[in-house]
Amino acid sequence: MTESKWIRRRFMKKFTNIVVILMVSGTAYPQIPQGQKIFPVPQIPFSPKEYVCYHTAGSIDVDGKLDEESWKNAAWTEYFVDIQGSSKPAPLYQTRLKMLWDDRYLYIGAEIQEPNLWATLRQRDTVIFRDNDFEVFIDPNGATQPYYETEVNALGTVWDLLLREPYRDVDRAAVNAWDIKGLKIGVVFHGTLNNPSDVDTGWTVELAFPWSVLGECAIGSAPPKEGSQWRINFSRVEWRSEVENGAYVKETDPVSGETLPEYNWVWSPQGLINMHYPEMWGFVQFSTQTAGQGIEQFKWNPVEDAKWALRKIYYAEKEYFLNHGVFADEISNLNVKVDSLKGYSSQMKIFTTPSLFEAILTSDDGNMLVHINQDGKTWETKAR
Repeated sequence: MTESKWIRRRFMKKFTNIVVILMVSGTAYPQIPQGQKIFPVPQIPFSPKEYVCYHTAGSIDVDGKLDEESWKNAAWTEYFVDIQGSSKPAPLYQTRLKMLWDDRYLYIGAEIQEPNLWATLRQRDTVIFRDNDFEVFIDPNGATQPYYETEVNALGTVWDLLLREPYRDVDRAAVNAWDIKGLKIGVVFHGTLNNPSDVDTGWTVELAFPWSVLGECAIGSAPPKEGSQWRINFSRVEWRSEVENGAYVKETDPVSGETLPEYNWVWSPQGLINMHYPEMWGFVQFSTQTAGQGIEQFKWNPVEDAKWALRKIYYAEKEYFLNHGVFADEISNLNVKVDSLKGYSSQMKIFTTPSLFEAILTSDDGNMLVHINQDGKTWETKAR
């Protein structure tokens, strides 16, 4: 099996193994007709995490120490939670991070608690989540596509890739040959690597993403302007390990002999075991204010409520297509309830072809349209 097929199989396995109930307006629809195909949807309310990212006061040495004054003044995120949300057990070990930016880089510094430090992969663009790792997902446009993914292990080995669309929406979604030119990484161990004879504290990882690369898929400016918001999330993959012959190995099921599944811990919960639902990622708001020089409040953009209302239509249309081979051209044919939305018309329009759909919400003043299509892409246009 090729590497790309193995990766896709991993994500599709998560699709087929999860039985879900479409949640709309807090109402569950538990009666699923026998034989009906189900499209996986998040099983938590839409409530992404928020973070205000401040400007640095000076230069940052990307060494993994996070000891510059700017880092000291930057706020930590909340500790990571299970990828499915608070209904699942809290992670065994804590993870949190900070963010900063300047005119050249977006900086991320993560603190990862880990009693058993180990890593094996040393070649760039291997599948890093086969080791314990730290992962960064960045959607510069808030449209769910395209977006960037970067994974790094404790050795500082990187897998960076560009996703044209989420795996749920297209074959060959990942562009593995794409690299982040000029990416900087620093790692510090708080303990010893690959040494089971002691108990470690963890590791810190510091990353600097060049705006020159992040801007390649950004519709807006990169570096961003004051108040700009990007969708970003972070994940930590943690494998259960034990010691055999003086080395760490992954734990296996004593009956089947299969490797036990990994833990997935995240900043902003996804509501299902899949990081590739960018609509659930957190919001990062960029401030030109220097870290430590004041507090700026996060400002919710009401268009996100319209995009989420459209996202419910997208989920329902995808499920309808799975079962009927066409998209529904009437909301009444979908298992979804559209609530009234402040600032937008209650009349949502849907346009379909045999293989495409587009749903549109119009602002009350008629000046702005918010769209979503069969690939889950969202965008805004001005009315003509």
